[in-house]
Amino acid sequence: MDTFRYAAPTTLEGALALLAGAPDAEPARRPALLAGGTDLLVQMRSGQRRPSAVVDLKRVPALARVELDDAGLSLGAAVPCVALRGRDDLRALWPGLLEAAALIGSLQIQGRATVAGNLCNASPAADTVPSLLVLDAKARIAGPRGARELPVSAFCTGPGRHALAPDELVTSLFVPRPAPRAADAYLRFTPRAEMDIAVVGAAARVELDGDGTCRAARLALGAVAERALLVPEAEAVLVGTRLGPADLERAAEVARSAARPIDDKRGTAAFRRHVAGVLARRALARATERARARR
Repeated sequence: MDTFRYAAPTTLEGALALLAGAPDAEPARRPALLAGGTDLLVQMRSGQRRPSAVVDLKRVPALARVELDDAGLSLGAAVPCVALRGRDDLRALWPGLLEAAALIGSLQIQGRATVAGNLCNASPAADTVPSLLVLDAKARIAGPRGARELPVSAFCTGPGRHALAPDELVTSLFVPRPAPRAADAYLRFTPRAEMDIAVVGAAARVELDGDGTCRAARLALGAVAERALLVPEAEAVLVGTRLGPADLERAAEVARSAARPIDDKRGTAAFRRHVAGVLARRALARATERARARR
């Protein structure tokens, strides 16, 4: 591991100044942000990243907040996943997102890893990204040119790549409050029960009318394309239906068709495509059951 400067600013302005400290450096040597470090430290040890400076964000109070109001949830970029455990108020509103966050590594890793970091690492197999997609979440971003918001659907641009400029950072994630009869769910398949990377992940959100008819539906898949994949065709086949078994099976077929997996050591493309359909149907069924239970 190369030598580097370590800094732990206490203000957002200080973090941004440190991040902009080496504008001409090659990408691997640019200052790196550390929220949990569960991905960054592995990349540094392997030589994939050799930052000239590591900017620790955990001492910036503005990045360590979990705020819930009438509009929705604001989740600071430095909030560890473990902070979401035991939050019954959040689980009541976004059970699928909390399911996804609880699957990131072990409990010890969740004590460090952050949802924002899971997004910024831009892995196609990231657990929380499909959930953020179906919830229409936004990344709140700060940089020297000011603040901006970016839909999570536009954030990841490819494996390990995202839409942030080198001198920008995510300050928080915003998740809109769900409609009264809406609910989400997340499921994944891994060879092992724990401590593994998703072979396929599926997140779903459904919203029902007063009579139980589907008003809106969202489906997203992980680990079956170069980035987490929204499946808008699923909404087209589900809206206006009663979300019965045949309706969910049609959505599962749409998911299989939308998947663009590869063969690798964790599974063949054909296997992933099949599992994508299975998990899509199950995630939609779970979200539907939860939505029906809401009044």
